[in-house]
Parts: sequence; C-alpha cells; structure tokens
Amino acid sequence: MTTGSCLCGSIRFEITGPLPDIQICHCGACRKAQGAPFATNLPVAVADFRFTSSQETLRAYESSPGKERVFCSQCGSPIFSRAVAVPGVVRVRAGTLDAPVAARPAVHNFVGSKADWWEITDALPQNLERQPT
Repeated sequence: MTTGSCLCGSIRFEITGPLPDIQICHCGACRKAQGAPFATNLPVAVADFRFTSSQETLRAYESSPGKERVFCSQCGSPIFSRAVAVPGVVRVRAGTLDAPVAARPAVHNFVGSKADWWEITDALPQNLERQPT
C-alpha cells in the first residue's frame, strides 16, 4: 500500500497494490497545471484508490472537455486528473505520494510540446504525443 496527501494534509489517500510506472507528461496543459516543466503521473484504477480523509477541500476543474484536474482548494496541491475517455482510472500526481515510492519514471509523453527551456537528459523513451497503447 502507498499513501499520499496534499501539501496541507487535509486530503489524504492510499493506493492498494503495486504502483504502475510513472509517466512524464510535457503537454502545455500539464505544465500550466503543475507550474513546472512537466507532470509526473501514475495511472491508477479507481478501485485501487481510496481517500482516508475528508474530501471537503477537494475541487475539480474541467481543463478541457471531458478532463478534470482534481486539487485541494486549501493549499492548491494537484491530486489527480480523470478523463471521461478513460473511465475507471485516475492519474495520480507522483509528487503527492509519501516515501518510499516503488514506481519509477518509464516514459516521456508529448515531448513535441515540451518547455523549450527544459532539456530531457535521461534515456527514457520519448513520444511526440501520447504513449502508444
């Protein structure tokens, strides 16, 4: 089991089972939402994700049609995103997980729109758009 929380601790959650690989997303929407050159996401089955705290401060923003970004309204921490096109999955932000984290980055997606000031220096696969399925 892996636990996680927002910055202020008002949102807490746990993920059961092994963690999937971390996917690094360089799309413009993820960069804006994170305030960083990329987002680090873990696609987790909704059945394996559970809140262990009140969800009172949780808010959702529809950043594009059919896609919501869910965050803590108290501290602003991004928690996960979900898309109508991928029912039953939440994309948990890796930075919200408590250590130790067994998952490791596996791929860079949307490198065709990455920040021009960020250089990718690792040997992970790079996809111009989304990771092929």
